[in-house]
Amino acid sequence: MTEKYSKLFKTIIKAYYEGNFDEKINEILSEDTINKEELCNAISSLCGTDIHYNENFISDLKDSINSYSSNHKVVTKVKSCSLSCMDKSGKTLCQKSCPFDAIMIDKNKNTTVIDDEKCADCGICIDVCPKGGIMDKVEFIPLANILKKNVPVIAAVAPAIVGQFGSEVKLGQLRSAFKKLGFTDMVEVAFFADMLTLKEAIEFNHYVKNQNDLMITSCCCPMWVGMLKKIYNDLVKYVSPSVSPMIAAGRILKKLNKDCKVVFVGPCIAKKAEAKNKGIEGNIDFVLTFQELKDIFESLNINPSVLKDDESSEYASKGGRLYARTGGVSIAVSDVVERIFPEKHNLLKAVQANGIKECKDILSKAQNGEIDSNFIEGMGCIGGCVGGPKSIIKKEDGKKFVDDFAKNSDIKVSIDSLCMNNILDKIGIHSIKDFEDKDKINIFERDF
Repeated sequence: MTEKYSKLFKTIIKAYYEGNFDEKINEILSEDTINKEELCNAISSLCGTDIHYNENFISDLKDSINSYSSNHKVVTKVKSCSLSCMDKSGKTLCQKSCPFDAIMIDKNKNTTVIDDEKCADCGICIDVCPKGGIMDKVEFIPLANILKKNVPVIAAVAPAIVGQFGSEVKLGQLRSAFKKLGFTDMVEVAFFADMLTLKEAIEFNHYVKNQNDLMITSCCCPMWVGMLKKIYNDLVKYVSPSVSPMIAAGRILKKLNKDCKVVFVGPCIAKKAEAKNKGIEGNIDFVLTFQELKDIFESLNINPSVLKDDESSEYASKGGRLYARTGGVSIAVSDVVERIFPEKHNLLKAVQANGIKECKDILSKAQNGEIDSNFIEGMGCIGGCVGGPKSIIKKEDGKKFVDDFAKNSDIKVSIDSLCMNNILDKIGIHSIKDFEDKDKINIFERDF
């Protein structure tokens, strides 16, 4: 979010925790020079709601927070567009950035509008808008209500989190920071990526019998999945039916403890939309971005770098941790294929699409039979998740932190994780062969 909205978000958090929320919002709205309609839209979005300016705004806002429902659009316009960024071709910056052509010009009102049917809530348009006219809903204030209650709340952190909060900050210190916020625990989503690596290896064995066959992995990136479903749907028959590691984390954690709430924390706005997608909704209760978490920590004076290292035993592998960057899925799946289908390993020929342009190019080539590979991995952000729009550090630095962390993992290949095998046993999967049983692996699948 812009510096202006970040400052406003911190103010809202502080007031909510200090018990003077009504007074602070009223104070903010009482300034003479503001556009109250636009400011109310921004405040509402920062509170995860969809309340517009009216005489009872604060009361309606609080009611909406207390009765929070995740069934809403993520990306929304908070103010009219002046079209000042329009180029000679007649396109605005947000129009040019949208991979789904979901933003158009309303010539009658002389402003941009978002077509909700086409919009995939990826949020790319947010960062390119020079006026801060587009925002994504922030879900922390409704979550704060739950953190104050006696409810188990688990933070499931994306593999890209390594190094985001300081080069010397350990995951155990981040676990302490989450607990200071009121979370019960923090787990690495890389652990659930390990499980999906096994599944994707099984899928590769199923889909690819020779060099001319094709498998498109569905893991990780909701933008990649969105492109396949909305633009290249004739390729869906080649797509693995696997859910993302985020959804797998939510499903498994809730199967182990039906009363727990699961909060995904990552660098991606599109994950907020993925959590609400039909057929996989309800597995993740809230999504926070790294930038939002940074603002939350700062507003509540939580500094992970000075907290104790709340360590856990090693449970995620090198492969699962590499999911954070482009090529990581391919490496992880290749390592497992080599172990369980050695006769197929030389057959695996992977290619990666890095960023929206490459994703479109590679899928167009796949449509035309012009691709010399049989395993396609796509990441909508350049660099993969480490290059996500809500990362805190540069993608090059993020990749280095991830690579180093993965390299130093005690577990190199997911199949060797005793902890993973123990959890799989608890959910009824007792062997590699069980991954071929549709009933047993339903927890890892979705319907495309």
